Amino acid sequence: MQQQGMQQDMQPQITGSPTTIFPGQSSIMPGTQQQPTFQQQQPAFPFPSFTTQPSTPQLPLFEQSYIENILRLNLDKPVTVYATFENNNQWNAKIFRGELEAAGRDHVIISESPTGTRYIIPMVFVNYVTFEGPISYSYPFGPQTTRE
Repeated sequence: MQQQGMQQDMQPQITGSPTTIFPGQSSIMPGTQQQPTFQQQQPAFPFPSFTTQPSTPQLPLFEQSYIENILRLNLDKPVTVYATFENNNQWNAKIFRGELEAAGRDHVIISESPTGTRYIIPMVFVNYVTFEGPISYSYPFGPQTTRE
């Protein structure tokens, strides 16, 4: 038992107030000088040496109700497209009648039945579209319906 007491007595004793040194703080006495030292800080996490791409594209859970989606649901139907072309002296406003062939995010394609002429109309010029008869319309949160 005496040996344990001696080991405890051999432990160094710290007297005075404890000193805590924070990062960026110096442990030298006031009034003395020391050359500044700079340490390169390591990031908290390692940076990857390459970037990763998702293996499959993330698709939305539902398709939103944009005009091109409504037009796509009504392909091959008779349609009238009203378009305005600003700063055009010959035809500022034009009406296109025909069969709806295709619709994209930025364009609509109309096929004129008697002549077979196909018009690709940029959506920025389209004011509105009318259909002759019922249209198919699918609201993003419900089943596909037909409106009359």
